[in-house]
Amino acid sequence: MAINVKSGLENYSDEPRFHFDIYAILEGGQELFFGHETQVNVNIVETVTIASSDGDGDNGELEKCYLSPTKRRGVERRALIWAPTGNGLLGDSLNCGIPHTCSKVECPICRVFGGLITSPIEVEGETGKRPATTLIGRLTHSGGVAIQELGPEEKQRAMHPSMIRKAPESKPTPTPFKREYNQPGLLYPVYNHCLSMTETEFSAVAYAFMGALARLGAGNPKGVKIHDDVIAKDVAEPWIVVDQYLTPIGKRPVVSPTIKDVKEAKKQFKEAAFSVAGSKKEYASKLTHGNFHRYIGNAAIAKLSEYLIKFEEGVLNNVDAETGD
Repeated sequence: MAINVKSGLENYSDEPRFHFDIYAILEGGQELFFGHETQVNVNIVETVTIASSDGDGDNGELEKCYLSPTKRRGVERRALIWAPTGNGLLGDSLNCGIPHTCSKVECPICRVFGGLITSPIEVEGETGKRPATTLIGRLTHSGGVAIQELGPEEKQRAMHPSMIRKAPESKPTPTPFKREYNQPGLLYPVYNHCLSMTETEFSAVAYAFMGALARLGAGNPKGVKIHDDVIAKDVAEPWIVVDQYLTPIGKRPVVSPTIKDVKEAKKQFKEAAFSVAGSKKEYASKLTHGNFHRYIGNAAIAKLSEYLIKFEEGVLNNVDAETGD
């Protein structure tokens, strides 16, 4: 019997495929709660322990706040599932959600993020059962270790009853609890990597990445922004790099988690951003070397915006936000 060595990923267009990368430094504009676990009366945020490059910290180790790539991935996927399509949501129109992904190759969400159905299952509105399926995602997430050595801060909170006013004879029932928060101003280097995608497929990645920024975190407050500072000129720009390529000849702007000085971390990011094919390039918003294209700062945002519009026009219903037309 002949074996099948093909990927199993059907083509739906004649578009060429590329690799895409997004490198960014995110900034928490306020205290943030990225839930990890619950101890006695305390909601704990996620941290990581890493070896210190200079021997500082407890036993030569540093504890840093952490914006988990898996949590970020979940928020990004939900940004697509809850994307508006006219009077509905994209996930509802596709019958695709969390944890019950449709795992269909024609689904713009699962096609990028992947999907899993462990055993045949009945789904409302569908005839027959969905078969057990594994669809490997071609989008991976990494990074998230905060630059500064600034640990979480524990604060007292209270959950109050929903009634505006309770009768005097009623017992007040606010529930006190404590919660850790990542402190404001922390910088989180993060990275998204896309394997062999068409530009149409990458448009879903761009939409998910940009749409998730305002929604990262658990509870309230939540949301981060792309850090702004001078990169190449005397004007502040967002610290983001977008690559589109066939061969990975650009140095990756990845910040070492052992660095705890912001200036040193940004220097490492910046030097890598302007290094292509083993040589340092002149500061520019776009760097090109053969089939390798790198967009930096405002140019990267402009490039992502092109894909956002492509996703809106190709997948969403293109309803004007002001007029509803």
